[in-house]
Amino acid sequence: MKEVAPDFELSFFERLVKNNPNFVDALIPLAEVYTRKGLYEKGLKIDKKLARLKKEDPVVHYNLACSLALVGEKEGALSALERAVELGYHDFDHMKKDPDLKILREDSRFKSILSKNQ
Repeated sequence: MKEVAPDFELSFFERLVKNNPNFVDALIPLAEVYTRKGLYEKGLKIDKKLARLKKEDPVVHYNLACSLALVGEKEGALSALERAVELGYHDFDHMKKDPDLKILREDSRFKSILSKNQ
């Protein structure tokens, strides 16, 4: 199967969201495309909106933590990550390796969050 070009994805999901600003099923992939393209601030804006729309979704809060970390907002990233774990995000192996969370790795609070795996 041929991979879809990111510019097509970007314009497609932006159009869907323009017509329906709270369309979660378009917001999620739009945030992912923004992040893949290095448009971290735009991805963060979408992830913040998703966290308001899906307050109890652990993956949404995990993605918010990643976006916050990518723009250097360490405190917010740690809070969002803690919330994701509280809501049930438990892929600690992924969390340890996720390049988006690189700025958090040496922080004792990040290590504390990881210790909840044990």
